[in-house]
Amino acid sequence: MTKSDLIRTVSAQTGYTRKEVRQVVETLFRAIQDALCEGEKVQLVGFGNFEARERAARRGRNPQTGEVIDIAASRVPTFRAGKNLRAVVR
Repeated sequence: MTKSDLIRTVSAQTGYTRKEVRQVVETLFRAIQDALCEGEKVQLVGFGNFEARERAARRGRNPQTGEVIDIAASRVPTFRAGKNLRAVVR
């Protein structure tokens, strides 16, 4: 499902226009992104948790040449599905 599919589905189920739903969806995504950038954890009870985690620097290997390369430390967004979501998907 793409973002457009999500907007279309929510619009059909709620009766709101696609333009209104698109604005809400983009605002939601922006709010989650901003919270993660500020180091906050986003908890959506029953759905899951979004969190930014630190990934340590490490050594990797270029698969084409076999050359060893250094990979810098970084922050990566993660998602952990909530109990209710896991139960439904199984």
